[in-house]
Amino acid sequence: MRVLILILLMVVCVSAGLVNTEGLKKSFGNLKDMIKRGGSRIKTAFKKFKNAVNQKMLNFKKKLSKFKDKILKKLHLTKEERQKLWERLKLVKRKNVDQVQPTGDSIEEINLRVRENDMFQGDMALSREQQKQVEADITGARTKRQAYNDVSYPGKRWYKGVNYFFDSSASSQVQSVFKKASQQWMADTCINFVESKYAQDSIRVYMEEGCWSFVGRLGGIQNLSLGVGCESIGTAAHELGHALGLFHTHSRHDRNLFITVDERNIKPDWLDQFMLESPRTNNNYNITYDYGSLMHYGATSSAVAKGKLTMVPRDAQYTETLGSPFIGYYDLLMINRYYNCTDNCKGKKPPPCQNHGFPNPRNCLKCVCPSGYGGDYCEKKPAGCGDVLEVTNTWKLFQDETGDRKAGGSPREDFMKCHYWLRAPKGKKIEVKVMSFTEGVAVDGCTYAGVEIKTHSDQRLSGHRFCSKEDANTLLKSDLDMVPVITYNRIYATITKLEYRYV
Repeated sequence: MRVLILILLMVVCVSAGLVNTEGLKKSFGNLKDMIKRGGSRIKTAFKKFKNAVNQKMLNFKKKLSKFKDKILKKLHLTKEERQKLWERLKLVKRKNVDQVQPTGDSIEEINLRVRENDMFQGDMALSREQQKQVEADITGARTKRQAYNDVSYPGKRWYKGVNYFFDSSASSQVQSVFKKASQQWMADTCINFVESKYAQDSIRVYMEEGCWSFVGRLGGIQNLSLGVGCESIGTAAHELGHALGLFHTHSRHDRNLFITVDERNIKPDWLDQFMLESPRTNNNYNITYDYGSLMHYGATSSAVAKGKLTMVPRDAQYTETLGSPFIGYYDLLMINRYYNCTDNCKGKKPPPCQNHGFPNPRNCLKCVCPSGYGGDYCEKKPAGCGDVLEVTNTWKLFQDETGDRKAGGSPREDFMKCHYWLRAPKGKKIEVKVMSFTEGVAVDGCTYAGVEIKTHSDQRLSGHRFCSKEDANTLLKSDLDMVPVITYNRIYATITKLEYRYV
């Protein structure tokens, strides 16, 4: 009986990040072997663990609530800033947000329905050390993080790869989307993901209430939840981003250069989601802000009423891009720099990467490409459907149907994608006008279906995404003479209609 109690206490403390797990490993060996010997009674241990973590996080959130006035003061807009926001809001065409899934269409919406708002910024469980560092972000000094800085937190990275195992509660769909998400992170980084029930440091994937993860490697067993409604590759990839060490993009110290937060539209208990870090506490590896980052929440996140905007991009046409279901180019670059993956190709002849690609640390002869580009060197259109369309000085109609006409309202795991290149004569700019898009899937991030149009000179940035019928007559003008257009879908068939010409 005493042994079982000891095991229970160890499970709670290790998983909550409350003890030195290296010492425990040396003293007791593999924790999961001990758990296995505990038989069915060990389920009680995980229940105790869940309650312990939830209570720890609830206590932490209560402590953060004491800083509510400080957070509000930092979010407060001056009269001039509010006037600029008002002018920008006039440019936002999407006024209504659809409800596609009854469980929720975003991580924070799902978690609002099933949790007690016990997670930091909606979906992050923090160890005691991390909680102290967040408090210090508000009140005092500390070292760096966006991904945890390797000098200050050398133990937070998965140096030997990420081990994971599935709890008995994990459905076949949860297992499938998690494996696909891990493959997406693994394909363009040096991080290996290995399914193993016996590794000392590992992620336990299970179906608890909501979608959440710890941040970085804690040591020992740590949990990652993909509950009901969280069974998508994008959600699994987002939570894995946290497990790898990433915080949210919208908490970057330079956020206010790119995003205006409207504090009047935020649920009072969710103000911590919009805490702004300082340059001293936030390391972004010299990587610019990307509205299409996988780690960015949607424009209506934590709103007091559905459809109310809590975050408005400085470029208002990016509003629907916030809350992306895709790992962005700059997400990959940040993880590669954080894990020193770029060192894998040092001293080797670099591949002739085009369009801002960089050597793939898994195969230094090939390149990691921005969205819309493919081939070994990012020199061609990605394989599959789509075409290269020559642009003239008169308006031409673009029409694309993606998805399954026979499918109902239940989303598929995988996206269908078609890639197009609009190509004008050298030196010309291209105008693209959104004419129409199938109604019913207008959600933050266009996570079910949409069209991405890449008009910036920095093609590494995510393009503008649209998925609302209200986007009709939106006009974009390119910086270059070539514009990648990506249509994508994981639900019933959607039709994209555009017009394009060069000027």
